[in-house]
Amino acid sequence: MNTSHKVLIYDTTLRDGVQRHGITCSLEDKIKIIEKLADIGIPFIEGGWPGANTVDTQLFEYLKEKPLKNTQVVAFGSTRRSHQKASENPTLQALLNAGTLWLTIFGKSWDLHVTDALKVSLSENLAMIQDSVEFLRANGRHIIYDAEHWFDGYKANPQYALETLNAALIAGAEWLVLCDTNGGTLPKEIESIVREVQAWLQSRQSALPADAPLPQLGIHTHNDSGTAVAGSLAAIDAGAAMVHGTINGYGERCGNADLCSVIPDLQLKMGHECLASDQLTNLTQTSR
Repeated sequence: MNTSHKVLIYDTTLRDGVQRHGITCSLEDKIKIIEKLADIGIPFIEGGWPGANTVDTQLFEYLKEKPLKNTQVVAFGSTRRSHQKASENPTLQALLNAGTLWLTIFGKSWDLHVTDALKVSLSENLAMIQDSVEFLRANGRHIIYDAEHWFDGYKANPQYALETLNAALIAGAEWLVLCDTNGGTLPKEIESIVREVQAWLQSRQSALPADAPLPQLGIHTHNDSGTAVAGSLAAIDAGAAMVHGTINGYGERCGNADLCSVIPDLQLKMGHECLASDQLTNLTQTSR
């Protein structure tokens, strides 16, 4: 196991979690949840996708008037569309209008999805990632880049998958989050691949300006194989420093990594600092 280090918790209950069948949240519900998450000291809370629905847009407007203290609320969205200027993309404009310092955008990692789903060239997908991150960084935002379907894409074409990460890296992303979007990657595979990406990342320092720090790695797992928590812990052992998850493991299909398990596992069993020790006892009430 790696030497203990601080692990940042990124909660996506209000975006990924509410995609669970049978869950709907009003604006008032989301405000109550986000305040509870802030109370226990979650450092990053994904509020939703501004512009995608009325409630998420209203939540970010509310938070402009009543910002949370000691936590970063994050707005979520996608890269620009193909063959479109980033500055003219409505999704990116909505992210800026949300008014948050931190933004998360996702892009395609798997060459199959690029050619068969997006129906664009592999080079255009790289440009979509790089242009989007550069545009948001130029507007003063800090960027977390979610590499969608990362593990499937890496296993199919590792060279191209790394090129997608490199596009986000050279554009100024501060976090590169490896997503097991289908939930089919087992913990030993996750650990091995994260170690390989960590080694690749160290080799990319020369691609950045002399005073620019390397981005750090994060992990975002789904639970379709029943191993989302174990996969998240394996990624931390391999050097990742941020974990994405949801309270109670809520999420579409089989759910996401359950932060009510991930946090105490990391802090009490693996010795990593996540939350203030006096806040761990509040996980039960937060779960309820």
